[in-house]
Parts: sequence; C-alpha cells; structure tokens
Amino acid sequence: MIRKNVSLKSFNTFGLDYKADCIITLKSEESAAAFFRDRESCGKPLLILGGGSNVLFTSDFRGTILLPGFGGIRLEEMNGSDVVVSAGAGVKWDDFVEWCVSRGYGGIENLSLIPGSVGAAPIQNIGAYGSEIRETVIKLKAISIATGSVTMFSNEQCRFGYRESVFKNEKKGKFLITRVYFNLETNPRLNTSYNLLKEEVEKLGGESLRNVRDAVINIRRRKLPDPEIFGNAGSFFKNPVVSLSVAGALKADYPSMPAFPDQSGGVKLAGGWLIEQCGWKGKRAGDAGVHDKQALVLVNHGKATGKELYDLSEEIRKSVMEKFGVCLEREIEVIGIT
Repeated sequence: MIRKNVSLKSFNTFGLDYKADCIITLKSEESAAAFFRDRESCGKPLLILGGGSNVLFTSDFRGTILLPGFGGIRLEEMNGSDVVVSAGAGVKWDDFVEWCVSRGYGGIENLSLIPGSVGAAPIQNIGAYGSEIRETVIKLKAISIATGSVTMFSNEQCRFGYRESVFKNEKKGKFLITRVYFNLETNPRLNTSYNLLKEEVEKLGGESLRNVRDAVINIRRRKLPDPEIFGNAGSFFKNPVVSLSVAGALKADYPSMPAFPDQSGGVKLAGGWLIEQCGWKGKRAGDAGVHDKQALVLVNHGKATGKELYDLSEEIRKSVMEKFGVCLEREIEVIGIT
C-alpha cells in the first residue's frame, strides 16, 4: 500500500506531527524484494520504521518510509524442553511475548511491554531487568535493500552489543528484517535478579512465567509514561559504561552512585541517576520535559517539536559531562539532524 504526503503523528510514539513524502507498507517478502529491485516511483532517501518507538523526527521526512507489515507467529521446532518459534517483523513485540508466555515458552518474559515491533527488536538488542534479546535470537531473515536478495543472519553475525547490533552500524540502512527466530524453553530458568522485580513477583504469589511477565508489566506501568498520554520513546539515553578507574573515582566522590559490572569488563552507571543529580528530573522547557519518575525518559507534554526535544537532550548531555565527566549516548535515533 502506497500513501503520499502522510502525517507521521501516528507513526512515532512522541506524537510529532511531521510529514513524509511517501509511506509504503510491505506485506510480503515477495513485494519487498520487488520494491528493492525497482523503487524509482517514490524516491529517496529510504527509512525503515517499525513501531516508531525509538525515533525522534525533527523535521518532515523528504523521502520514502517503509513499514514492515510481515505478520505471523509460528512454532518452528520442538525438541524436549527447547522450542524454536519465529515471528514476522511487523508483529507487535509485546503481542509476541504474550503469545509465548501463554503457551509456556520462556526466555523473553523480562522484555514484556517494551514498545515496538519484532523486526526492530534485534536492531536495538532490546533489554530489561537483566535480559537482552540476543540471549534468545537464533537467526533472522532479511532482504538486501541494494539487490532484493534474501539473507539469513546468525546470532553471531548480528554482532549484538549493549543496545546495538550490526544493523545499527555497518549494516545500517542496508537490510530490511522480515522474520526473527528464537530459541525458548518450556522449563525456563526465570531471571528475577533485580530486587524490584523479585519483590513484585513475590507479591503476585512467587516465581512463574506468568508472574514474571505480569510483574514486569506492573513495574513498567508505574515507572514509565503511557505514550498515549505523554509522547515519549522510553529511555532516551543509554546507561553509560565507563572504565573501572573512572567508576572508582566517581564512587569516591559520590558513594551512593549506582554502578554495576558490565560484560565488557567496565562498569555500567545508572544514566537516570546522573541526570537526576544534575537537577533535570521532572523539569520542563516548554512542552519538552524530563519524566518525573524516570529521568532517562524525555516527554512531549503536548506541543513540543522534535527540535525542542533534541535541544533538551543536548542540554542534559552537556550538564552530565560537566558534572561527572561522563558522556551520555542517545538510545533513540534522531531523524533530520546530522
């Protein structure tokens, strides 16, 4: 389906009312491959957009936006307690999590209620409460934008990192993900290592797949704003990872600073804590603001522009650098500012 001169307000969770020259919904791999082989009708540049939950538009998009409409969730294989399931890139991520949990397939329950689509999830290597999608992805299918050919990427080839993958780096804008394959378990080891999650699970009656999912949902709903009420894209910034020496020096000056060992060998700091210490939590600059319960989240209180939200993020980054000497990296992708 092709639409011209379309408002983007319903296609981004900040609710920003910019326009795109053209939006195309691709419903099948065949139609996507055909489009990439001959895409002169709607012009360039191209932008692949999932649920719009990880982007900040700062102007109209002078080009074509592609919406992956690939649906379907399938049980591919079962071997003892191990199951392989797949989902089309256009499936809503949380619908997929619910489908799995309702059938007793565990491994992604800690990622409940994260907005966006299945196809966007591995690009960002989404994670929450001690889990990341890279722990369960076996492989994914993608179409080359340059040639229209279909390629399979293994877990290793995705090169997952903290909130990143090969599709955010050297393969950025070069492939359209169509289907993702996951290895889940019917007898999973539940991860309730985060104290807040463990406490919530106990309130619900103890550890079970359903209780972990419900506990994550309860916590996220308490801590994070509903995009239907306040436009936002979840965490705007990544939690910064610093060296052991930098973390040690900061701990000496700020003993209460949260810090956790990172897989890289460094130390992960709580970005929200750093922002809060700089006085930003709950602050507003017009209709662009910082959420009053989670300082990592920037909020559109109604009529903020993308540029105003971007400028606010720059002021936050500057103040954290000045106070702590730590560089905050944006988790969301800014469209329109280079």
